[in-house]
Amino acid sequence: MNITAPCVVSLVWRLEDTQGNLIDELQDPVEFFFGGDDLLAKVEEALQDQDVGFEAKLHLEPEHAFGEYDPDLVFFEERSIFPEQVEPGMQFDGVPEGAKTEGMPADAIYTVTEVYPTHVVLDGNHPLAGIALRLDLKVREVREATDEEIEAGSVGQPAFTVMNAAPTGSQLH
Repeated sequence: MNITAPCVVSLVWRLEDTQGNLIDELQDPVEFFFGGDDLLAKVEEALQDQDVGFEAKLHLEPEHAFGEYDPDLVFFEERSIFPEQVEPGMQFDGVPEGAKTEGMPADAIYTVTEVYPTHVVLDGNHPLAGIALRLDLKVREVREATDEEIEAGSVGQPAFTVMNAAPTGSQLH
C-alpha cells in the first residue's frame, strides 16, 4: 500500500541536531497518522506515495520543524504562584494560574527553564525551536486508517520524545 492520506504509517527514526547530537531515536516502530497532525509537513512530503521499506535522510531547518526561537515567549513569574517542587523541565498548559504577565498565548505549553528563590522563568517556545534537525527515517508498515483515526486526524501518539534536549521534559508537543 502506498502512503496517501489518510493512512497510518509505522516509522523508526533517528533525530539529531546538525552537530550530530542525538535528540530522539525510535528503534521500535511507532504509528503516525499520515494526512493529519501527527507528522511535520516536510516529513509527510517525503513520505507521500512511498511504501514499506522507504528510507529518507531529511534536513529540517527551523521553519520546517518547530519554528524559529521567539524571545518574546520567555517571561518570568513570581515563585509563589508555583508548586513548592517546581523545577526546570516542568511544563504547563497555558500561562500558570495567578500569573501577572499578560499577552502570552493561552494555548502554548510553557516550560520552566530556571527556578530562583523569588521567580521562575517560563519559555513558550517548543524545546526544539530555532534548531535545524537531521532526521533519518524508515517506513516499517503502512495500513488504512480507522474511522476513529480519520475523525481525530491522529493516532494519538506524541511525535517526539526528548533525550538530552534542553529544556528536558518527557514529551515534545
